[in-house]
Amino acid sequence: MTTPDPKPTADPAAEGVGLVETRSVQLFARDDPLRLAGGARLDEVDVAYETYGHLNETADNAIYICHALTGDAHAAGLHVGEARPGWWDNLIGPGRAIDTDRWFVVSSNLLGGCQGTTGPSSTNPETGEPFGLDFPLLDMSDFVTVHRRLGEHLGVRHWHAVVGGSLGGMQVLEWELTHPEDMDRAVLIASSSRLTAQNIAFSAVGRQAIMRDENFQNGRFVDERTPDVGLSIARMMAHITYMSEDAFTEKFGRSHQYGAPSRGFGIDFAVESYLDHQGETFLTRFDALSYLYLTRVMDYFDPFSRPDALARLQQSPVSNLIISFDTDWRFSTAQSRRIMRTLESARIPVTFREIQSPWGHDSFLLPIEPYHATIRAFLEYDGGGQATHE
Repeated sequence: MTTPDPKPTADPAAEGVGLVETRSVQLFARDDPLRLAGGARLDEVDVAYETYGHLNETADNAIYICHALTGDAHAAGLHVGEARPGWWDNLIGPGRAIDTDRWFVVSSNLLGGCQGTTGPSSTNPETGEPFGLDFPLLDMSDFVTVHRRLGEHLGVRHWHAVVGGSLGGMQVLEWELTHPEDMDRAVLIASSSRLTAQNIAFSAVGRQAIMRDENFQNGRFVDERTPDVGLSIARMMAHITYMSEDAFTEKFGRSHQYGAPSRGFGIDFAVESYLDHQGETFLTRFDALSYLYLTRVMDYFDPFSRPDALARLQQSPVSNLIISFDTDWRFSTAQSRRIMRTLESARIPVTFREIQSPWGHDSFLLPIEPYHATIRAFLEYDGGGQATHE
């Protein structure tokens, strides 16, 4: 059995944004280094990014996209010679929920990543070798610092909206708490203001799988031998948490992969084959060190614990849309409601909606009609900011 495809929200005839190119820019240099929240500095920071649509003359139609843990700058469209569309292509494009005929959309690979932006596998200009574990630990605010600098580079100092799902939603929350004057609206999807102990535990096991791989070598990969076994296991385990039990049951049940089971320790069940495939394909597009660094940023994120966390946002309120999915047990509705209630307590305008979906946390990547319609309405609404709950 296979999970049915959700009903698409965009016109099936629409071709999306078409061919796109990932660009790169150096935003920080030795004479203007990036000073990190933890006290360290990076003398050179390159950032990979893509843009869709056109910035209008008043530069007031811009939307920033913050990606999740394993995302990248390629959020929409197609690259030359590749068949894989951007990871949020069903949401971004002409006539879609984030309509590029109307909005100028920016998507970047975040700091610490491995798809064109400076991270732990980048070359340390001081040594000429990859940083490895010499790369400094990061904070959510460091991501925001780099996002803001990219906006300045592109001629955008104020955003109509900043949008993100999962880790992307955490970046949005950090940004609006620390620099609310930068945006009119914030969209947080399937996200959290602090990870639960269970979430931290999942990440800890994933990191241990990587660091205990015999090829990890304390982050100094020798002779191009990388901790592929550990990284693939980390991905397999994480992927289990991204789907609901109903989704696994509907998609795989107890189906055997090759007819009658062999009753050994190989791959007998279809779900085992699926997870093995997810782990193997992940190795072609992600880096073990980035996985360590980015999951640790998520663990430490707890912005509402800071004294006067809401003070700046109260002075410059941002309208919020918070969306959760009823079968998402990794970033549950309870975690979204915590954000909603905290913002409401400070009289920040909030719209909250829980979307019904059988696909768990991965729902935020899928073309679910009520979900996309809610985002479109929020972005295009030009009225007041009264809180609504659904």
